[in-house]
Amino acid sequence: MSAIARTRHIPTWLIVTIAGVFGLFYAFVVWSSVALLVLQVNGPLGLNGLGWFVYSLPIVFPLIAFGVAFAIGWRRKAGEFAIVMLAGLTLSAAFWLAIVGYGTTSYGLYGS
Repeated sequence: MSAIARTRHIPTWLIVTIAGVFGLFYAFVVWSSVALLVLQVNGPLGLNGLGWFVYSLPIVFPLIAFGVAFAIGWRRKAGEFAIVMLAGLTLSAAFWLAIVGYGTTSYGLYGS
């Protein structure tokens, strides 16, 4: 029985560097989502249960997107890995903007 050796396309330090740089951007999206949640909770109307759920989604989504993007891209070449991480970051930012737009137009999220 012969074992097939798996070779990695890029060294570990480069994977960590790319993931770390993009991780800072993902963390910024999470921090912006937390700030938005705190802003809406302390607003004049507050949030009801649905509002808490909707404003909590953009906090969780970038974490999941980072995990999925990392799982898809870490065995690829450096450029491909960076593009996959950028795609996940783009989805996270678009989701955050969609929640901001939904929160602006939906009055069912506010008041208790």
